[in-house]
Amino acid sequence: MRNFDLAPLYRATVGFDQIADMMDRVLASDVSQPSYPPYNIEKTSDDTYRITIAVAGFTEDELNVELREKALIVSAKKADTEAEQTYLHRGIATRAFERRFHLADHVVATGATQADGLLHIDLKREIPEALKPRRIAIQRGAPVSVDAVEAKQVN
Repeated sequence: MRNFDLAPLYRATVGFDQIADMMDRVLASDVSQPSYPPYNIEKTSDDTYRITIAVAGFTEDELNVELREKALIVSAKKADTEAEQTYLHRGIATRAFERRFHLADHVVATGATQADGLLHIDLKREIPEALKPRRIAIQRGAPVSVDAVEAKQVN
């Protein structure tokens, strides 16, 4: 894999730290991303999203969902109650995991539900009123009077 030096971009830009950090994450990440547990990201409307994670075998108490520094972190740790069991085949993975999702500005988690072995996390983009576009009314005012001044010719 190639290594790119993004230092010149940092010197020439102001306020684009999030884009530079994202580029660093993408370029520095390993090719072998963890694939467990599988997940979907859906866009349910213009400003709402849903992350669905397959968490078969985990209870609500074993799952943890938290927001930290513009990142949604989903983790799980299985309680060690199966030590006495002997498996002939073990195909259901219940190993501990941590999955991170980096969120854009103004995206917040509105809730999480678990049903049928799936964890659903609902997200919403909430743009503050100060950042929303607003229309400025144009008012008709009294015409501005301009006093005419005679111009004198200077030679």
